[in-house]
Amino acid sequence: METEIEKELMREKELIEDQRLPISGYNYSALRDRLAKNGINVSVTTVIRRAKIMGCYKPHQRGKAHDREVLTAFIGALVQHDASLHLWSPYAQEKWTLITSIDDFSRKLLFAEFVPRETTWTHIQAAQALMQVYGIPLRYYVDSLRVFRFVQGRDSVWRKHVLQTDEADPQWRQIMRILGVDVAYALSPQAKGKIERPYRWLQDRIVRTCALEKLTTIEEARAVLKEEVNRYNNHQVHSTTGEIPRIRFDNARKEGNSLFRPFVLPKPYTSTKDVFCIREKRMVNGYRKISLFNHEIVVPNVPLREEVEVHLIPDTAREALEIRIWWNNQMVH
Repeated sequence: METEIEKELMREKELIEDQRLPISGYNYSALRDRLAKNGINVSVTTVIRRAKIMGCYKPHQRGKAHDREVLTAFIGALVQHDASLHLWSPYAQEKWTLITSIDDFSRKLLFAEFVPRETTWTHIQAAQALMQVYGIPLRYYVDSLRVFRFVQGRDSVWRKHVLQTDEADPQWRQIMRILGVDVAYALSPQAKGKIERPYRWLQDRIVRTCALEKLTTIEEARAVLKEEVNRYNNHQVHSTTGEIPRIRFDNARKEGNSLFRPFVLPKPYTSTKDVFCIREKRMVNGYRKISLFNHEIVVPNVPLREEVEVHLIPDTAREALEIRIWWNNQMVH
């Protein structure tokens, strides 16, 4: 047993010394869990005792106080949404972005997924996945990333919305407005302390596992993420609430302490594609056509010089766009 503990501590030391990884200290709980997977059950105290003997001990530093504390009494009152870009495995060829959404009251992770790159569309998909499972929350709490606020766009719609930047009225924010969801912005990263804590916990665990198992693909990392989210939501007592997030969430829902609204399509829409989409405005010309991506599209039954709303639904796998055109509360193409 002592030999296995020492072996794992040396593996931890190698991770900490790897400058490419966002790891600055030992995680004795994660080390204990890895040993348990191999049938070796020891306490964290035992691991720390051996770490001190081997010179592999670093006490945890106390974090700074948050600039702003957000307290809620209901699930769905506030969903904290964020993204984190890292080299999640030293064996991967590129960095990936982890997008997460956490319920403030229960601390349950409602959404967590790795994406190759952070874009407007990935955040829209995250919101759709969350709302179709849990319902529509009262408020989102986000930082000032380009997806949520304005950064001057360049280039094509595909680059602006699917690959890189956003426009003056962010697409993600438009969807929140359509669904009646309030959006609050963090004034600093420290103000979002409640989402940073599980982020650090997930980041630390995932990076260690990816490095130790020499994972190279985002698909492999997603499997690790799924396991860690399950651990966090269903098995780990949260240090602030003193409860397991899933149990706290479920109890609140049973007791009626929920501000989630059932997901219902807002009128006049009959498909989620017209809610969770990218929106563009175009003017119908004298030939009853609009111009989109250097192509002309015929728009029948719309008066000349009228403005139509184009709904774009990206298919990133095929690098294609589904196009749905609306005018006067009706789909006309």
